[in-house]
Amino acid sequence: MTDPYERLRAEAEAGRVEEVVVAVPDLQGRLMGSRLSVPYFLEEAARGGFGACVYLLATDVEMDTGPGYAIDAWDSGFGDFVLRPDPATLRTVLPWDEGTALVLADAVWPAGPGGGHGPGHGPEHGPEPVAVAPRHVLRTQLDRLAARGLTAYAGTELEFLLFTASYREAWERRYTGLRPAARYNTDYSLQGLEEVEPVARRIRRAMTRAGLRMETARGECHPGQYEIVFRYDEAMATCDNHVLFKDGAKRIAAAEGASLTFMPKFDEGEGNSCHVHLSLRGTDGTPVLADPSAGDGMSELMRHFIAGQLACLPDLALLMAPNVNSYKRLQPGAFAPTGIAWGRDNRTCPIRVVGSGPSLRIEHRVPGGDANPYLAVAAAVAAGLYGIDNRLPLPPEHTANALADPAVPRLPATLTEALHRWEGSGIAAELFGKETVAHYARAARAELSAFERAVTDWERVRGFERL
Repeated sequence: MTDPYERLRAEAEAGRVEEVVVAVPDLQGRLMGSRLSVPYFLEEAARGGFGACVYLLATDVEMDTGPGYAIDAWDSGFGDFVLRPDPATLRTVLPWDEGTALVLADAVWPAGPGGGHGPGHGPEHGPEPVAVAPRHVLRTQLDRLAARGLTAYAGTELEFLLFTASYREAWERRYTGLRPAARYNTDYSLQGLEEVEPVARRIRRAMTRAGLRMETARGECHPGQYEIVFRYDEAMATCDNHVLFKDGAKRIAAAEGASLTFMPKFDEGEGNSCHVHLSLRGTDGTPVLADPSAGDGMSELMRHFIAGQLACLPDLALLMAPNVNSYKRLQPGAFAPTGIAWGRDNRTCPIRVVGSGPSLRIEHRVPGGDANPYLAVAAAVAAGLYGIDNRLPLPPEHTANALADPAVPRLPATLTEALHRWEGSGIAAELFGKETVAHYARAARAELSAFERAVTDWERVRGFERL
């Protein structure tokens, strides 16, 4: 078998790669890790892994940790788990970081003496995965699919807002009074993007050089908003590409003296979405969602798969909309889903059926730009399996405006509501396990606690003089 790291060795010997970043996606989908010299990586970390503090998978956005997570960093003395590189994710070209390669890693508990942070450790046991790590949460659901002879393919459509100010300037201005890189709605427009294109073009070309396969790119509705769509792939590979894209896009914007945000709702204008396209194939590559002989073109398996999405959406919304700001996007009139319904090519529904024949798939429209892709895709796969395993019947499709129909059941309207649904859900516990449910409930509580302590600009404008 060919050594998966021979390409890295060759690039290093040619003087094109000097360092390797070993990174793990955290609870927010951000890349956390360390830079290693190529010799050290090849001689030690590539096979044996690399230590990193356990708190990396038990923090909020501010990197604060505490009790209540499945990983209690304080109780364990801020020890290490092991980042085990996944050679399938190796990239020897990062156009925004010259001379650097990157490999994503899975977090595992160290085996043997001193490796007592997780269950079942000792000389007779090998390393066990950290169950709450986002990549492992997704892998668990993909393994459940594989046990049924199925493979998931996914694509994510990320939008961002681009501003002319640098990140430093935006920080010092408390992110107020920023000038978007376009003056008006540029949805599908080929003009008005003069200040967007230099950054967007560099991002597109850099991502292509890094191995992502771009499909389309265009301006969007909010001034300065832009969307780049990459080719679908197996679900794990798509999520790995997603986190690399977000990390690289921000760094490219910074290098251009600009800034961009993926936050779901920056202001009262259109929000940033992350629509997730999802289809299933047999392990031999045969599409299984379409049935040309059926009147609606959908196989029985697909009907159960969609029904599972609808049944599980309220309980699993937390994995797709994990922050306070997520629910500012999921509001009436915001052109984002608020109800629970499905429809063919109906963008007012959270579950939109698109394509035909081999390309038949669902588009999940709930996640925003802040979604952790591993968790969002895991939630969609788990919900679909719930529908398949329980042979749930598919309700009639919604052909009208689901956003304005009072008869359509509602999604959770706030993070608090989503947390209560997730934490009290027998479905969530069945699909993800009690440990994972408790861990991500603690993450939601950390987000809510930080928000409830904050005094916002809205409160000052509303109350400084008039209350």
